[in-house]
Amino acid sequence: MRLAIIGTGYVGLVSGACFSEFGHEVTCVDINEATIAKLKAGEIPIYEPGLDELVKRNSRFGRLKFTSDIKEGVRDAEAVFIAVGTPSRRGDGHADLSYVYAAAEQVAESVTRPCLIVTKSTVPVGTAQHVRSIVEKARPDIRIEVASNPEFLREGSAIEDFMRPDRVVCGTASESARQVLRDIYRPLSLREVPILFVETETSEMIKYAANAFLAVKITFINEIADLCEKTGANVQNVAKGIGMDKRIGNKFLHAGPGYGGSCFPKDTTALLKTAEDHETPMQIVKATVDVNQQRKRMMGRRVIAAAGGSVEGKKIALLGLTFKPNTDDMRD
Repeated sequence: MRLAIIGTGYVGLVSGACFSEFGHEVTCVDINEATIAKLKAGEIPIYEPGLDELVKRNSRFGRLKFTSDIKEGVRDAEAVFIAVGTPSRRGDGHADLSYVYAAAEQVAESVTRPCLIVTKSTVPVGTAQHVRSIVEKARPDIRIEVASNPEFLREGSAIEDFMRPDRVVCGTASESARQVLRDIYRPLSLREVPILFVETETSEMIKYAANAFLAVKITFINEIADLCEKTGANVQNVAKGIGMDKRIGNKFLHAGPGYGGSCFPKDTTALLKTAEDHETPMQIVKATVDVNQQRKRMMGRRVIAAAGGSVEGKKIALLGLTFKPNTDDMRD
C-alpha cells in the first residue's frame, strides 16, 4: 500500500521504516528541511538501535522516501499517519494538539483521492472526532475517514516493539477503515499478533491508561524501596518475589529515581487534565505524579547528604544523561 507518515521523530521515523519493511511504499514528511536533507543523505537524526540499517535498506530498495513537501508526500497515499508531537501545553498541562490539527488540515487539503487519516500520536480522548470535523470541513468533496492507532514503542527497543508487538490497537468507525488497517498490518496478523479493533475514543484511552498504569507500577516499587531501606529488606529480591506472580509480572519493577522521559510525565498529566475536565478525579494517578515529583527532590537531597551536607564547590559526575539506556533522548 502507499502510506505517508507526517513527522519524522521517534514515532514517525520508526513507524515509517517498519511499514516499509512490511513491503509498503512509504513517504515520510517533515516540515524541517534540514532533517529531511539528512535523511535523504542517509543520516539518521535520532539514535535507535537497528533504525539506521532499516532506513538505509528500505531507502535503497525505493520503499522509503522523504520530503518536506506535504502535498508531494500525501498526494496519492491510501493512508496517512499523523505522528507529530503532542507536548504538554504551557500553563495548564493539557496535551498541545495544535500540531495534530494543523497536520490533519494540511493533509485533507493535499490528498487527491479517498484515504484514511490515522492519528498515531498520543492524544486525549475525543481527538479523532475533532480531526474528523476538521477534515470534513476542509474537504467535503472527498471521502476521508479517520482512525486512531496509538503507538506502544519503548525508546531503545522501538524496532522490536513495532515488529513484534504484544498487540496492535485500532480505533475505527467503519468497516472500510478497519479493512485498510488490516491490510497495513497483515504481516503482523500472519504472525498471529492480536489486532484489537475498538471505538476511536477507546483506542485513545487505552494509550493513556497503559502509560498511567506503568507509571503507577514504577512509583509503587519506588515506595516499597524506601520502606525496604528502613526495615532491612532487599528491594531487588522483593521485586523478584512479587514479579514471579503472573498476575503482577516482573516488568517495571526496578526501583530508581522515578520515571521520566518524553512520555510518562506528560501523559499522566494530560490524563489528569482530561479527568478534571470530565469531573472524574483520578486519585491514584494524581498520587503517582505527586510521589514521582517528590522522589526527584529526594534524590537531590541524597546527593547533598552524600557530599557532607553541601554541594557548593564540589565536583559531581553524572553517569548517563538520558532517561534510559540505548537512546539519545534527553527530554525531561
